Amino acid sequence: MKDIYESPLNSRYSSKEMKFLFSPDMKFKTWRRLWIALAEAEKELGLNITDEQINELKAAKDDINYDVAEKREKEVRHDVMAHVYAYGEQCPKAKGIIHLGATSCYVGDNTDLIVMNEALRLIRTKLVNAIVKLTEFAEAKKAIPTLAFTHFQAAQLTTVGKRATLWIHDLLLDLEDLEFLLSKSKLLGCKGTTGTQASFVELFDGDNEKIKKLDKLIAEKLGYDDVYPVSGQTYSRKIDSQFLNVLSGIAQSAYKFSNDIRLLQHLKEVEEPFEKNQIGSSAMAYKRNPMRSERIGSLARYVIVDALNPAITASTQWFERTLDDSANKRISIPEAFLAVDAILELVINVSDGLVVYPNVINQHVMNELPFMATENIMMAAVKKGGDRQELHEKIRTYSMQAAREVKEFGRENDLLTRIAADKEFDTTLEELEEILDPKGFTGRSENQVDEFIVNFINPLKSKYANDIGINVEINI
Repeated sequence: MKDIYESPLNSRYSSKEMKFLFSPDMKFKTWRRLWIALAEAEKELGLNITDEQINELKAAKDDINYDVAEKREKEVRHDVMAHVYAYGEQCPKAKGIIHLGATSCYVGDNTDLIVMNEALRLIRTKLVNAIVKLTEFAEAKKAIPTLAFTHFQAAQLTTVGKRATLWIHDLLLDLEDLEFLLSKSKLLGCKGTTGTQASFVELFDGDNEKIKKLDKLIAEKLGYDDVYPVSGQTYSRKIDSQFLNVLSGIAQSAYKFSNDIRLLQHLKEVEEPFEKNQIGSSAMAYKRNPMRSERIGSLARYVIVDALNPAITASTQWFERTLDDSANKRISIPEAFLAVDAILELVINVSDGLVVYPNVINQHVMNELPFMATENIMMAAVKKGGDRQELHEKIRTYSMQAAREVKEFGRENDLLTRIAADKEFDTTLEELEEILDPKGFTGRSENQVDEFIVNFINPLKSKYANDIGINVEINI
């Protein structure tokens, strides 16, 4: 429908898999799974619930009668009770035991936790693939000397591949945070209206062991090992904040990567992929704008700011429950996941198609390298009997003169020619050019790439072997 607003995260950017996880189908089918788990657990613990009732619930679990639920919600203004009613319409024998002893947060909060954990696992898969794609680039370009920058001013040399390991390392830190969060995944369980399980004290005649067992059984039926030990009506909203902090971390790393690519593309050293029929500008036909990297930055900025939403929500909750979290959660959490999903697909796409221009890189290196090599040149001259102090002053003077030629007149760096013409250096232009082999100025860059891959990336590839090799598609 073209006359109704739709989030661009849904229509333009995020993947089908991520959109499904936050879809009504995923939500309401999970509600029904939770109602079945509750009924099964209550039956196993002795309540008067029959197999016939449970089988009736199972038969209708994926056939959600949305029309009935939507009509009922307009009447009662309560989404959970509307879906209890709709499920009961399909399951007349089980109608009386659906949602028995539970409060709305039983289905709402447990579903939110399940969806966020599933979404984080999908993010993990894409994060791993982004790391692998960038590693392929780092390994292929590990030996190409390039200018390193501090303050975006030319510094010493690094290699193209070594620089890529900096991007990868940031993503590895994010993966560590993500795995830690997944390692402590729990459900809310069934805690009741204020977290005291008072309704279950009534249902189970005060049998504490059965009430505690109920939580464990529900968790196990949903594939979880444990539940949070205490809660109000809801799980602590700090957990939402923890999820979005991890997503914000990924966004920060991707933002840094995309900014570096944009700067490198300006320098004409590295470009993001540009398709045959892609248009860079409506006015300037020659332009090749780094639009994918710019989109990474744009979406990342949104996620970083969005992470404030659950932080503020967690800090402003009152006692055991207030409802001012609900509308915010419905927007801020899905959109953070959809945005990071889109970001990582872009990172994978860009990493897989990066174009490197070694000749431009080498030209930039050679414009600066004579200045960087002055210490080496001076030491070689001293070994031939030169006076270090005098040579140092001469190099300082020649460097300033050469810099003036470059900056004021746009000429080539002629520092080597000036030094070769000075007899006190006792050297030739050919000897100086040998000193200026860029590979001699990259330190351990190439070795660092190899060691990084062996020690950190190869174990990762073994651990996540089944997740590597996904295809991503950039829609627009």
